[in-house]
Amino acid sequence: MKPEISVVSPVYGAEKIVDELVRQLIDSLEQITSNYEIILVEDGSPDNSWRKIQENCLKFKQVKGIKLSKNFGQHHAVSAGISESKGNSIVVMDCDLQDDPKDIQKLIDKTREGYDTVFTIRSKRRHPLLKRILSKLYKSLFSLLSNEEFSLLNGSLYLINRKVADAVTDLKDKPRLMGQVIRWVGFKVGYIEVKHKDRFEGKSSYSVEKLMNMVWDGWISNSDKMLRIVMYLGVFISISAFFAAILIIIMKSFIDFMTGWSSIIVAILFSTGLILLAQGVVGLYVGKIFEQTKERPLYIIDEKINFN
Repeated sequence: MKPEISVVSPVYGAEKIVDELVRQLIDSLEQITSNYEIILVEDGSPDNSWRKIQENCLKFKQVKGIKLSKNFGQHHAVSAGISESKGNSIVVMDCDLQDDPKDIQKLIDKTREGYDTVFTIRSKRRHPLLKRILSKLYKSLFSLLSNEEFSLLNGSLYLINRKVADAVTDLKDKPRLMGQVIRWVGFKVGYIEVKHKDRFEGKSSYSVEKLMNMVWDGWISNSDKMLRIVMYLGVFISISAFFAAILIIIMKSFIDFMTGWSSIIVAILFSTGLILLAQGVVGLYVGKIFEQTKERPLYIIDEKINFN
């Protein structure tokens, strides 16, 4: 019999969290239904997270483990869990327990209003000041460079039904942010408000480099606006240069005007920088096209437990 609820959680650097994560999930899910599964996806973690997952799979038949062959990234790990899930409702949550498993009941209740996807909105984000500032900057740039709106308050805990899960699984986009992918497939979306707690143990594994890569993926995979902005900037500078040339001719003809080498050097450096900027933006898109055309799988599964 297919489970009513599947919970998918990507696990990375969470050796000391897995036991508590499983305990809290079981306590919360047992209040809703006895027919559920918990899918923990180990994403090439450098610690003993997989060993802890194995131990919990031996203790509880509802707990299922997926070990990826290497670190493919959080959103690809989530994709693996969703693809392997069997539940009518699939709940996705991070393993750090900053989202409370008790809120799963609220997600289920919201689906009874006819929603296919239910996202959470965090009433207060429990992140350091610097990360909150960078997140606001990202939101502003995302709205400018993408065709979608981005909310800083959207949490990493959300629910999708089987219809949405199947549609998401069919997508093979390489640059993948699950929130954007789920919004792209459409269907009816609802929201609930939840509290954001402190991380249960340790600190986030997202380095500045990983965050920047995620930022670029978010911009480039959703819109060609960056290309358009660079094009418009080039047109603007070309028009400005044309009128500046006319102005210089007029001033040279009627006024004792002596052009200087410094202005020429500045103009050359500025135009060269603009050309390199345009080439860089185009290069980013070409690089993503290259990755997509290789048609490599989104992830590779090394081992699975309790799926039989």
